[in-house]
Amino acid sequence: MIAACSIAGSDSGGGAGIQADLKTFTALGVYGLTVVTAVTAQNTREVRGTWTLPSDAVRAQIEAVADGFSVGAWKTGMLADAPVVRTVAEALPEGAALVIDPVMVSTSGHRLLAEDAIADLAELLIPRAAVVTPNLPEAEVLARMRVTTLEDMEEAGRRVLDLGARAVVVKGGHLAGDATVDLFVDRDGVTGGSGPRYSYSVHGSGCCFSAALTAHLARGMDARRAFGAAREFIDTAIREATGGPGPIRIVNPGGTILRGD
Repeated sequence: MIAACSIAGSDSGGGAGIQADLKTFTALGVYGLTVVTAVTAQNTREVRGTWTLPSDAVRAQIEAVADGFSVGAWKTGMLADAPVVRTVAEALPEGAALVIDPVMVSTSGHRLLAEDAIADLAELLIPRAAVVTPNLPEAEVLARMRVTTLEDMEEAGRRVLDLGARAVVVKGGHLAGDATVDLFVDRDGVTGGSGPRYSYSVHGSGCCFSAALTAHLARGMDARRAFGAAREFIDTAIREATGGPGPIRIVNPGGTILRGD
């Protein structure tokens, strides 16, 4: 059995977080395991509240999963606060193939990672990452620089590499243009991947992409090949995004969910 584990927050709207990760794992034929770090009350328009689980509960989940399953790859999403970040770093098995989606702020502007946890994320978890997948605002925080061009994206990726990660995917969806461009940066160079830009916003696309990358790592791909495969997967998931109750659509992992629009 090929398995992957998501360490992240629960999205009551089902479009992001652990729910999006499980749908993605399933679409890619990977058995999904979970470690819940927080419960959120949210929909596609807003986060109405977050409740972080105690560190002991997070640790117990990681240990139960690691003891009971052969986990091919792990990913982190919403980690909420410094105690949870430190607990994940301590409890995660040595040598784990780890994808870090450094979730900091929701699309609606709700903070999902405490500011005082960013240093712990950079110092304790990123050095253990096979791949880190920041969007542009997250890349700016981690790289400590403004990112407004493709050249900036490449430099930001190199700065995150300097924190100890083995590879970085800087997601360029926030840049203007007819296409969205992501950059895969490792110590062997830079690879770009692009896709069309759609006229609508999509909830959960970052979670879906990083989960797809995690699933492909669990299946034995190297990070560069997993990046290309995850790019193809997320293009479909965004193109086939399902209509929500508002102007923001919901990512559709693998195009497998019935469209509602």
